[in-house]
Amino acid sequence: MEDMKPAPTHPAHPAAILAIILASYFMILLDNSVIFTALPSLQADLHLSTSELTWVQDAYTLVFGGLLLLGARAGDLLGRRRVFVFGLVVFSLASLLIGLAPAGWWAIAGRAIQGIGAAIVAPASLSLLTASFPEGRERVRAVSLYGATAGIGASLGLVIGGALAHWISWRAGFFVNVPIGAAMIALAPRFLPESGRARGRFDVLGALSATLGVGALVFGIIHTAEAGWNTPVTAAAVSAGVILLVMFVLIERKASQPIMPLSLFASRRRTGAYVARFLYLGAMIGFFFFTTQFMQEVLGFNPLQAGLGFLPMTAVNFAVAMSIPPLVRRMPGSVALVVGIVITLPGMFWLSRAGVDASYWTGIALPMILIGAGQGFAFAPLTSFGIAGAPAADAGAASGLVNTFHQVGTCLGLGIAVAAAATVPAAGSAVGHLAAEVSAALTAGSALLLLSLAVSAALILPADLAGRRAHRAPEAVPAPEGASAR
Repeated sequence: MEDMKPAPTHPAHPAAILAIILASYFMILLDNSVIFTALPSLQADLHLSTSELTWVQDAYTLVFGGLLLLGARAGDLLGRRRVFVFGLVVFSLASLLIGLAPAGWWAIAGRAIQGIGAAIVAPASLSLLTASFPEGRERVRAVSLYGATAGIGASLGLVIGGALAHWISWRAGFFVNVPIGAAMIALAPRFLPESGRARGRFDVLGALSATLGVGALVFGIIHTAEAGWNTPVTAAAVSAGVILLVMFVLIERKASQPIMPLSLFASRRRTGAYVARFLYLGAMIGFFFFTTQFMQEVLGFNPLQAGLGFLPMTAVNFAVAMSIPPLVRRMPGSVALVVGIVITLPGMFWLSRAGVDASYWTGIALPMILIGAGQGFAFAPLTSFGIAGAPAADAGAASGLVNTFHQVGTCLGLGIAVAAAATVPAAGSAVGHLAAEVSAALTAGSALLLLSLAVSAALILPADLAGRRAHRAPEAVPAPEGASAR
């Protein structure tokens, strides 16, 4: 049915393959967060209103989240390396255009085009990694590094964005993507394996309903930050998104080659990983967005100092993430995931208690160490369980779901955080009011982490432990796909 090349037993150039995939993934994650510490400089340079400034970030997120499933399936149908390189070209050119932007509309349009490239590169990078490294130690290590990149890229983007905005210009944060992208475009055809093209029909109706449905839902969530949940635009967008996504599920049930095979949700581990990632990233985006503001507006940090303020989390995140592969050989990945969320939760709640008289070291840095350690434990299992057991032909769809739940989670999480912050009455000094808003937003993030912990403990942990027990028992009858052992 499909003309797909089998995954190699051992990749011909494992270090080069991993470096290209991680560098490309890091580049798009960087642009998810590099903008935060550069926003004040960008606003002043391009003379943007508050609404226009919001869309510099939201245009990227909206297009990225809306096109992820389409980008993922395109890799399965057209060849993952081919699609991956095309996505890098789009992303790199868009970065150049943003860096050259003479006006706000240009920057916003460029960010939307960047979102198209990111929606192609993100799922293609994970499916290429899965196809390039066989099951076992090599894949565990590769996926752990990929998961670590997800956490480190987000936090390091704040450091890099702040440094470049402070020393050079906000534009440098986008120009830096151009040489990185060019290098990856040149190296990818030489080292990355090509999966070939799949035969069959393209799921056009599924692609359209998924893209428009996710896009409408994301737009509605974003709009709540500006106008609230009760406006006609928000209600219409969210309603349209829900209706289109219901239609999408109905279409996928009957499609011969669906863009999102519903069989991927038959596994409790995969389903749990998607939902837990959605909630976990929803908490993390509020943390990045509001902690940056707290350091600059309450503690008086400049953009560079605010970026450097995240280093305690970044360093611990990296150190813990590097220890995950040997740890997984000693304990189940589901246990590492639960431990990660359990560590992140008190860090987030501790940070939410910071007030106007908070010290950076005790009010920000110490809780950041817990959050960084928790991310280091959690991201790799969330990624590996999201693609665990997926058929080779559906690797792109599975990785697309991982990234879709990641992006839509950040959109919803930011909307929840902003809505929580808006409940704080305007009283007292501006600094005191902002500190109270940050506290409310991070408290909401703590609630999302608690939900993520509940999902992981209820779905992933028992299914993973049951699967391990069945695997160790030679006389055990293999559980069918979708059974509780999954």
